[in-house]
Amino acid sequence: MTAESVSGFAAAMFILAITPGPGVFAAISQALSSGFRSSLELIAGIVSGDIVFLMLAILGLSALVHILGDLFFIVRLAGGLYLIRLGWKMFTAKPAVSDTKTEREKSSGTQRFLSGFLITLGNPKVILFYAGFLPTFVDLTCLKAYDILIIAGLIAVILTGVMSAYSYSASRARKFFAGGKSLRNLNRCAGTVMIVTGMLIAIRQ
Repeated sequence: MTAESVSGFAAAMFILAITPGPGVFAAISQALSSGFRSSLELIAGIVSGDIVFLMLAILGLSALVHILGDLFFIVRLAGGLYLIRLGWKMFTAKPAVSDTKTEREKSSGTQRFLSGFLITLGNPKVILFYAGFLPTFVDLTCLKAYDILIIAGLIAVILTGVMSAYSYSASRARKFFAGGKSLRNLNRCAGTVMIVTGMLIAIRQ
């Protein structure tokens, strides 16, 4: 890989990350509902999904997206329904002023990771990027092991940085809502966004 291809891919990845989409809305909703820390598992799931698509593209399996169209429809539908379920839980949750993790929050970390993972697997924008745009920046047939590590590292750093910035800003806004009624309204707003995001994922082609 040349410096030009690395910089070009990094710029494209940054644009993909900052463009509002299901992942961004889900991270913001999670941070609004339960604070910044609770969104980190979801962000990790989003990043992991991108790494999976990267490996599929490198292995020459980008056509798998089209060949297994029905499977990806099922994944997208499952991800959308799962987000709707999480959004409903946010909408009906009792307000909690403290951001301290409870045992229930700790036990749902895996669920948040899975939610982020499914969001990425069912996101047409991400599929298009790795199946269509990635080969224009990188010759996938000539990659060495260290090239793959560089690309994966860029994906992890850029996605985590951008998503964390979005969710941290949302969590800071949450701190201004100290009253129980205000937090309840905030939870309902975040839950509504999550439900709508889930619906969009489920019905998008």
